[in-house]
Amino acid sequence: MQRRGSGILLHITSLPSPYGIGDLGPEAYRFVDFLVETKQSFWQVLPLNPTGTTYGNSPYSSPSTFAGNTLFISPDLLLKDGFISEDEIRTNYEFSDDVVDYAGATEYKNSLISTAYKKFRKSPENLIGYEFNIFCEKNSRWLDDYALFVVLKERFKGRVWSDWPREYRDRNKQVLEKVKSEMNYEVGLVKFSQFLFYRQWYSIKDYCRDNHILVIGDLPIYPNYDSADVWTNPHLFKLGDNKKPLFVAGVPPDYFSSTGQLWGNPVYDWETLMDKGYKWWIDRIEHNLAISDILRIDHFRGLVSYWEVPSGEKTAIGGNWVDVPVDDFFKTLNRHFTNLPVIAEDLGIITPDVREVMERFNFPGMKVLIFAFGDDFPTGDYLPHNYTGNCVVYTGTHDNNTVRGWYRQEADKLQKERLSKYSGIDIHEENVSLELIRLAMRSVSNTAIIPMQDILSLDENAKMNQPSTSKGNWLWRIGVEHIDMDLKEKLREITEIYDRDS
Repeated sequence: MQRRGSGILLHITSLPSPYGIGDLGPEAYRFVDFLVETKQSFWQVLPLNPTGTTYGNSPYSSPSTFAGNTLFISPDLLLKDGFISEDEIRTNYEFSDDVVDYAGATEYKNSLISTAYKKFRKSPENLIGYEFNIFCEKNSRWLDDYALFVVLKERFKGRVWSDWPREYRDRNKQVLEKVKSEMNYEVGLVKFSQFLFYRQWYSIKDYCRDNHILVIGDLPIYPNYDSADVWTNPHLFKLGDNKKPLFVAGVPPDYFSSTGQLWGNPVYDWETLMDKGYKWWIDRIEHNLAISDILRIDHFRGLVSYWEVPSGEKTAIGGNWVDVPVDDFFKTLNRHFTNLPVIAEDLGIITPDVREVMERFNFPGMKVLIFAFGDDFPTGDYLPHNYTGNCVVYTGTHDNNTVRGWYRQEADKLQKERLSKYSGIDIHEENVSLELIRLAMRSVSNTAIIPMQDILSLDENAKMNQPSTSKGNWLWRIGVEHIDMDLKEKLREITEIYDRDS
């Protein structure tokens, strides 16, 4: 990431489509064309894993760290590739163009995938059948267990895996082989749906590569407890005899929260991970570097030391810091991956040991401009004059308000005054997004990433996520009408002026 460039943060869910949610179809390709036309170098997305209503459809809470979100499968591409017919693609759903309809899109797309699978099973001895078999063989290390997990979750009516009957909880080999035999159709359907997702994802990824656009993916540090990952690898986590977590992850009290944050994810058993040569992590990073070019690691500090809280605590106050064998871990990764392309999410209170690790392994951190005008002005790390080249500057992230929303709702009078003085012009609601984009683009940071909402100067109604809430998030979608010639010309001009054109 040493070259000077810029890009846009826009998750797949937010793309236009007539099917209730953004997908990997024609509008994804048009967005790549938009990136090319405006001289961008990067497309940053959020995690591509499956989501669910249990966790508010958050892409950071998934039943698998390897599987793809089948809601992103494009009906248009299924039709084009002959998996479904024109009659089958038609829907009676009245989907909104403005917000994601997770429930409606799930029902509609599951039906389409089921139809495609039935058609596939009638003639599996063709080129698609060959592709499918190669996919299943290549991904067997996670796909077989994930398919079983999904099928068993359905059988046991959504119960957490540790509450399944003991023989299923503890993965009795004979019992699982019997499930594979008895539920061969259902297991095959899960695998086929993953095949369709990855077939479409690799196609758009190739299109990005051919157009010199690098994809920045996102890697949550912890898997969900109720996931195929933990069910399959309970020895890699601090679990008790009943397979329930002994400790859960979170962060300690700080100025954001007097009781800290209690996430509930199981924490790793790093001694066991080390004994196993970090194979699970190596497999995970290898998989994610196949589907993206650069990885943003969420909560990076947890790979240096992490806050573990005894299970059953109501808040994160009673936790403790636990060190990770960070040098051995990253040295091992560097033996497997050349110039590990990582962005360290280092927002919040970061201790010197984390900074030392980032510097030692040359991992760029994140600078967020809406954090720059608080009480530490003008010496704060988020102000552009304090940057070094090896960082990634953002106007905001998926967890923040939009720039315009921040200015309207959150920035106080003093912050607004500081922003105007720093910019050298009178800042107001109508121009604040553009001026923060200019600050990001003109900075010495090698990489500038702008959320699409800020490119469009949208207000608080367009924010993606309100942390610590589980409803009303991950819903925003861009309209086709949002991208016009004026927008393209303005963004291209800014990109060229500040020497970020690829």
